[in-house]
Amino acid sequence: MKRTATLKRTTKETDITLSLNLDGEGRYNIKSGIPFLDHMLTLFAVHGAFDLDLQARGDLEVDDHHTVEDIGIVLGQAISKSLGDRKGITRYGEATLPMDEALTGVYLDLSNRAYLRYEVTYPNPRTGTFDLDLVEEFFRAVSQNAGMTLHIHKIWGKNGHHIAEAIFKGFARALDTATSMGKRGSELPSSKGVL
Repeated sequence: MKRTATLKRTTKETDITLSLNLDGEGRYNIKSGIPFLDHMLTLFAVHGAFDLDLQARGDLEVDDHHTVEDIGIVLGQAISKSLGDRKGITRYGEATLPMDEALTGVYLDLSNRAYLRYEVTYPNPRTGTFDLDLVEEFFRAVSQNAGMTLHIHKIWGKNGHHIAEAIFKGFARALDTATSMGKRGSELPSSKGVL
């Protein structure tokens, strides 16, 4: 069974088309209009071995917020759709990831219950022109739309770019583990029999 999804979201603020293959090879074609986000999503694809195609246009003349959040919404929806009924998945994933002086922890549960705990501070509010507060907005949108419990913590770090990079790489590794097919065959990984 192919675990893929292609979704389109059009609002008065953004126009987004996204395709995701959970069982890919790390191939990517990403154009969001926000170079730093393109870089982070490239890391996500490569380090999670996900194939990701993203074409997005947004009201960047206002700021990056709507585009970043809406891409998070569509990526979360694509993760959920790709998982189907979630039978047989490992469900849980975690990654503690270093990036030079930065060290972050990402822990997730594909429980169909959305929750984000984001304990990250940055020494500066921006890296280049990118507002680092938007990293939290992105992952809130992903977790809500993927049905994912997601904890992200900064353990250490002094460089905002490195902190964000460690988060996106860690998220990719944790999601790759959680979406992998476990030992349960076609069973749901839940004692309740439902996710």
